[in-house]
Amino acid sequence: MKKLKLEYSSLLQGEFSLGKRNLLFAFQVNCPGCFFYGFPSVNDLHKKYADQINILGLSTAFEDFEFNNLENTKLLLTEKKVVGETKKAFETYPNELQLQDIEFPIAMDVLSDKSFITEENISYIGNHFPNYGLASDNERQEFDLKIKDYLNMNPIIPVTFTLNQFRGTPTFVLFDEEYTVLKHWFGHKTYEEVEYIITKHLN
Repeated sequence: MKKLKLEYSSLLQGEFSLGKRNLLFAFQVNCPGCFFYGFPSVNDLHKKYADQINILGLSTAFEDFEFNNLENTKLLLTEKKVVGETKKAFETYPNELQLQDIEFPIAMDVLSDKSFITEENISYIGNHFPNYGLASDNERQEFDLKIKDYLNMNPIIPVTFTLNQFRGTPTFVLFDEEYTVLKHWFGHKTYEEVEYIITKHLN
């Protein structure tokens, strides 16, 4: 089974310790969907299952780096300030959308530079793709070169986001005390769907 590779530069709020069941919620501050769907569900889960599952919110950045950064994540937590498209969305629907208090631990993904591009990390990323392990040496070298070229296009490389090949935000990963991934999904699910997934793996 796949393992979650979890790295973060700093814990900005609360305390996180590895438990028997854990939920990672990866978000960007410039991601309206993360605030409309992700935070409310995760807040509710934290209130209801805090004694059974350890939750960590991970602020990351794979785009819009002028918004998705450590400074704006701190402003979100300390002053409840939102930025970019998230701010526009809240201003557009002021009567429907309210920014909730974030009650679970929050950390910041490691935002690296091109020093991240090593043979070890390229190989780790490659193993997320079908048939990478079965490829010939020449085929693997070509594949590695494509990964390297892609990574070189990015001025900032979010380590956890990239190593686990998340598709975007919000991303959710349910994992155990050995970082084995029990369930992984991207995008919006209703609270009922998420709760069903959680309780299924708690039993």
